[in-house]
Amino acid sequence: MTEASRLPERIVVRVPNWLGDAVMALPALVGVRAAFPDASLTVAAPPSIAPMFAENTGVGQQEVLTVERGDEANRLCDGRFDTILLLPNSFRTAWTARQSGIPERWGYAAGVRGPLLTRPVKRSRTAVHQATFYADLVRALGIPASDAAPRIIPSDRTQKRAAALLEPACTVGFAPGAAYGHAKRWPPDRVAQVVTRLVRERGARCVLVGSEGDREAGRAIESSLPPDVTVTNLIGRTDLRLLIGVLARCTAFVSNDSGAMHLAAAAGIPVTAIFGPTNEKATAPIGDHDVLIREVFCRPCLLRECPIDHRCMTRISAEDVYASVVRRL
Repeated sequence: MTEASRLPERIVVRVPNWLGDAVMALPALVGVRAAFPDASLTVAAPPSIAPMFAENTGVGQQEVLTVERGDEANRLCDGRFDTILLLPNSFRTAWTARQSGIPERWGYAAGVRGPLLTRPVKRSRTAVHQATFYADLVRALGIPASDAAPRIIPSDRTQKRAAALLEPACTVGFAPGAAYGHAKRWPPDRVAQVVTRLVRERGARCVLVGSEGDREAGRAIESSLPPDVTVTNLIGRTDLRLLIGVLARCTAFVSNDSGAMHLAAAAGIPVTAIFGPTNEKATAPIGDHDVLIREVFCRPCLLRECPIDHRCMTRISAEDVYASVVRRL
């Protein structure tokens, strides 16, 4: 790879399908861009992730290719790439890369997908943070990954859109949902208790963010608020780029283990991260943030729904979360 004749000229990086994972993969992408400054770099991402790369992610000059199941191999083939780096660890992505006809295919040799790759990398058996997982892959390929935390700065256009929604006052953001499942969600009535105290005692403006699937959680929070307390509910009302702009205008952020949590951390906002069934050692927000957990015998179970009493989440009190936010304010 060090010989000029073997340097890739047209690279495509297939990023992870989950928003939080895509954020955690940014240091690896920054490393790829720095290692091949003269190459054409394209980021291949599903439609739900691709808009993030239109913001300032630190990766530098790049193109964005939106890919979907069923047509991904054709889209990759049309790009006439000579090299693809696969950050997802699935057999499907390796098979799709092989079907696309891209000559050089790099990635982890997990399961039985090793023969589909031209440069398979053996995966370490040691459990590591997800950001380290991606960084270790590119380092094994001889590419120095960035040691910096993921960083996302909204574009001027996105900042203007966000300014039309939120004043630059003391704003605390809340992401009460989680795409993974209900087990990752802190109870809505607890969120309402924290919102109430922040509004009454700190004069804060509180805003709810999330996807369409989080509307139920948002309604439950609003119905639990006393009549004199209001919250700005933007759940389902922002696209991904506008969400980044909204998060960047927050003073502090409260979130379950979710993509919004990683976006807020990458935007430089102090996060109070609430972890229940998932493993904070693998997916905690990167940087100076508060990670709240309660050690119970069954966590981390990684289940989408709790089969017992959800003790890993219900034992995290509203006082715990409120105190964390106030320290940051």
